[in-house]
Amino acid sequence: MKFQPVIGLEVHVQLLTNTKIFCGCSTKFGASPNSQTCPVCLGMPGALPVLNRKVVEYAILAGLATNCAIAPRSVFARKNYFYPDLPKGYQISQFELPICIGGHLDIEGEWGTKRIGITRIHMEEDAGKLVHSDIPGMGSGSGVDLNRACTPLLEVVSEPDIRSADEAVAYLKKLHQIVVYLGICDGNMEEGSFRCDANVSVMPVGADKFGTRAEIKNVNSFKFVKQAIEYEIERQIELIEDGGKVVQETRLFNPDSGATRSMRGKEEAHDYRYFPDPDLVPLVISTDWVEEVQGSLPELPEAKFKRYQEELGLPAYDAEVLTADRQLAEYFEACVTAGSPAKAAANWVMGEITRKLNEEGKAIAACPVTPQLLTALLALIEKGTISGKIAKTVFDEMWATGKEPAAIVEEKGLVQVSDTGEIEKIIDEIMAANMGQVEEFRGGKEKVFGFFVGQVMRASKGKANPAVVNEMLLKKLKG
Repeated sequence: MKFQPVIGLEVHVQLLTNTKIFCGCSTKFGASPNSQTCPVCLGMPGALPVLNRKVVEYAILAGLATNCAIAPRSVFARKNYFYPDLPKGYQISQFELPICIGGHLDIEGEWGTKRIGITRIHMEEDAGKLVHSDIPGMGSGSGVDLNRACTPLLEVVSEPDIRSADEAVAYLKKLHQIVVYLGICDGNMEEGSFRCDANVSVMPVGADKFGTRAEIKNVNSFKFVKQAIEYEIERQIELIEDGGKVVQETRLFNPDSGATRSMRGKEEAHDYRYFPDPDLVPLVISTDWVEEVQGSLPELPEAKFKRYQEELGLPAYDAEVLTADRQLAEYFEACVTAGSPAKAAANWVMGEITRKLNEEGKAIAACPVTPQLLTALLALIEKGTISGKIAKTVFDEMWATGKEPAAIVEEKGLVQVSDTGEIEKIIDEIMAANMGQVEEFRGGKEKVFGFFVGQVMRASKGKANPAVVNEMLLKKLKG
């Protein structure tokens, strides 16, 4: 029997607000344990939550960017369960009336274009964190760090439209790119800013009824999501083929073994005893507020990708690379605005700029060569003042010093030689010293041409205009 996987994803997006969702404590990562807490996020009796307006704006942005409808009225609910790092004994979330509903994302791959539905996006607070290690003065054990308690999250819940691990990764990458473009999440998966719960089941091909699903909790890398889903699909198929039954449960993925293991029985909604939070009034969002937020919506990757091809004439590959990162795209666009030809700017941004950034482990925001400096360098190439090869030498100096390219060219005497008389003299000397190769070329061995070009460029210390060299050299070799 052949089986078809059915996958739905629940993605937790940690929001880039300065303070928590219901109190004024900092959300800064890496602070000493329990140093960013107050009576509200510690769940002290009598402490009342106050909703952070910025969290709502970020939720609206996420909803608009993922084609969701923004609910004019949404309600916060208490999700009741016990866990050592949940100080109140419940989590403030949204249940029956979330802020965003009915969206979708389109993903591309070997399957073509596929639409993945988004059931809902809702706001909630994060729990704290258990730290299992040696605790100073206490020996081996577990500690509770509540700095993360009350940190604002969006939970993005997909429809069960995904049919493979590759589709799941494509969906996650697109969602990740969007929330980072919006500036509402830093996307740091290692720090848990973007993490995923995967609901996986299998059913016979052609069946209408989904199989029993298992949920894989808190997977925090694209690689691990793919591995976890593929393992779980294989585990469930083998279990069914051996006569067993898949149990609805929550499982954890172990990156070291590449396997999932059972954590606990899977809870249903009624197990959490949801009810509206009596300390928070229903959230009413006006049409004017939605329109105001929509006005701040940046151009998203999909639209930018299309525009780069249609308006700037870039190949699909270039457009995809440049739009993968918002800051890289903004750098490229600044070059074009400053006067750089689009294709030349794209080549240098994807080539030399990216190479140097990777070498030094820097982000594009820390690039010492500004778009204006790069544009000035490209102008020198276009005018024929320097060759493309010399330009790379100039670029390295610009990177190290921040100097204008024209000043570097003048200081180092790097102006390209286009004088035909000077170039002809060099060619004549090279040919006279290599008559054997001249005869080989004239005898039909045209590959020797590259040898002569190299010799001329070497003799001119790379300053000879390559176009002029090629034209004059060809004429002279042909006699």
